[in-house]
Amino acid sequence: MDEFDSIARLFRPLADSPEALGLMDDVALLPVRVGWDLVVTADAMVEGVHFLTDDPPGLVARKLLRVNLSDLAAKAAEPYGYLLTVAWSPSWDEVKRAAFARGLGEDQARYGLKLFGGDTVSTPGPMTASVTMLGWVETGKMVRRSGAREGDLILVSGTIGDGYLGLKAAQGELDLPAANLEYLAGRYRLPEPRVQLREALQRHASAAADVSDGLLADAGHIGEASGLGVSIELERIPLSNAARLVLRQAQDEAGGASDDHRRKPHPEPVEGRGFRADPLLRLATGGDDYDIVCTASPTEVDALIAAANAVGIPMTVIGRMVEGQGVRVTFQGQAVAVESLGWRHG
Repeated sequence: MDEFDSIARLFRPLADSPEALGLMDDVALLPVRVGWDLVVTADAMVEGVHFLTDDPPGLVARKLLRVNLSDLAAKAAEPYGYLLTVAWSPSWDEVKRAAFARGLGEDQARYGLKLFGGDTVSTPGPMTASVTMLGWVETGKMVRRSGAREGDLILVSGTIGDGYLGLKAAQGELDLPAANLEYLAGRYRLPEPRVQLREALQRHASAAADVSDGLLADAGHIGEASGLGVSIELERIPLSNAARLVLRQAQDEAGGASDDHRRKPHPEPVEGRGFRADPLLRLATGGDDYDIVCTASPTEVDALIAAANAVGIPMTVIGRMVEGQGVRVTFQGQAVAVESLGWRHG
């Protein structure tokens, strides 16, 4: 089956919006939306780097859309549609390609997306796919990285470290109950972009980024764009039950835990009390969480947390924007040396 037959069979059914022109013109025609700005982002995924070779093709497709949706979520933008480029490797036969297309269709319906076009090619190397995602935001209301002010509090949605641990779970490197392994692997393979936070961020946040490279790295991006320093309290980072179980195992294997841990065998779910700094630091730099790190003035924090809770997403205060440059990390009041803030792209 040649490229045009493949496009017609796999992707034309997904491109049924007027903007796509039936995938017959090699372009899309996007209408102007008066009073709105068009937000554009692009992310690529490479087999063996961003997803595992044995990951189900449908989940690979859905993750591809979701990592791009996460960028829109951090800008408080409304998802609109996307352009898709795929380089099929020899191992991606028609069955896998069809499953990939079905995954795209599933999340198109879930998030109200439209496929506008793109390109398909073949490659002797690993399968590679890229999405250019488009979204709308009312003029002047996009939440930038550069809007933080000194004294603003830093918050993060959801829980941190599950993506990093999820890769280990998917690779069979963790010894946990089946439910915990399934949860963590799911967080890696199929992240949840926080698109529900759009109104909360627009109304109450001063700056935002999604957590893809690592919490410390992405908080640092806000600091750099805003011309400020970032101060993070490591013990405040929110953890899932599965992540806390992994940390407890690590501490037991290392020869015991702190006194605080012995008093509290089940630490509070939104704090890292009772754990050592090093494993918490690994979770804070691991990346692939696709939650939102943002800043808000002290007068807006309660309203932001309440608005997030109203759409079912917890938010936790983890630090503050400070004078200076760089990311400063403390654990229970003591400075922590950090060698790497997170993933660095080659």
